[in-house]
Amino acid sequence: MYKVRPPASGGSVVEGRMFAALPPDARPLTLSLKCEPALAVQLRAAHPEITGAWHMNKKHWNGVRLDGDLADETVRDMIEDSYDLVVASLPRGQREALGWAGLVR
Repeated sequence: MYKVRPPASGGSVVEGRMFAALPPDARPLTLSLKCEPALAVQLRAAHPEITGAWHMNKKHWNGVRLDGDLADETVRDMIEDSYDLVVASLPRGQREALGWAGLVR
């Protein structure tokens, strides 16, 4: 599991929010990534390697098969999008602590 964890100050505890999950024993290797619902549908229609993520809310999560058929750039873009979606949902102070500039529109 990969989580966004803003730096904590003054001994406070900051719980991370998941943006990716990679089951270590899954074969083929499959990465679960958060995605905007409309984009998730488009990606699944365009790429057979992308499906609804197993054991996740399939409206918001894609499963990405990492067997080499999907372009590395596409996978990187999806990871960045997933991270950005999760960070955008954090309180402003936590976003600023991460140095996150926001989504490019």
